[in-house]
Amino acid sequence: MNAYPRWIEDGFEPFDPLELAAKTKSIVCKGDARKYTHFYCTGVYGGISTGYTVGCLLRCIFCWVDLSREFPESKGELFTPEEVFNKLINNAKRARVSKLRISGGEPTLGEEHLLRLLDLVDTTNYLFILETNGILFGANKDYVEALKNYKRVHVRISLKAGTPEGFEERTGAKGKFYELPFQGIKNLIESGIRFHVAVMSDPRLMPKEERNKLKQKLREFGYTDWLEEEMCDPYDTTLLRLQKAGWLTKVVR
Repeated sequence: MNAYPRWIEDGFEPFDPLELAAKTKSIVCKGDARKYTHFYCTGVYGGISTGYTVGCLLRCIFCWVDLSREFPESKGELFTPEEVFNKLINNAKRARVSKLRISGGEPTLGEEHLLRLLDLVDTTNYLFILETNGILFGANKDYVEALKNYKRVHVRISLKAGTPEGFEERTGAKGKFYELPFQGIKNLIESGIRFHVAVMSDPRLMPKEERNKLKQKLREFGYTDWLEEEMCDPYDTTLLRLQKAGWLTKVVR
């Protein structure tokens, strides 16, 4: 991978998501500190205190996050796990919510940062929702095993596609890597960690046949529980990414 990938558009060359993960981590992490843009509370999950991270290893055309995904070098500020923990807890207390998360970018990018943050969360009664695309959990079972010691974590692993072709077309990553999130699910099952699976199965993006293949793939990897199905919401950044990828008229009619 040469140039840092920003958008999926004409002439876009699919990338290795593990290489992009390493490159992005070098931009957004320093030691156990990681870049964030802001901290806030929102109503999802019945109310949750959120830290908005910078940096991702996919380029999903339906992504809602701000442009820190495309331009991590110029967005956000570094925060230590202790600083993030204090901001999350203080906001949670003010809003009277009982859940915490880091969102926006891919939370698993900075392993040192995330695990130290979870050390701190485990000293409280708050539930931490770990949202992830599952790529790094599929590539590194030891990373998943490191979560076994935490009692206050629930993982939400979000699938983007059910075929190599769909994965490459809608995430920008090479199709041969599409099974990594499924392997991540298998690793979570074998490690006995609490989790559920979500999928961007909006029929405007994912054909019915592909959705059926995804569900079959989940069964093959041992997952038969609840499947949270997502729809593509028209955030400004989502519309911009869809437009650049040539999908806007397919999704917005």
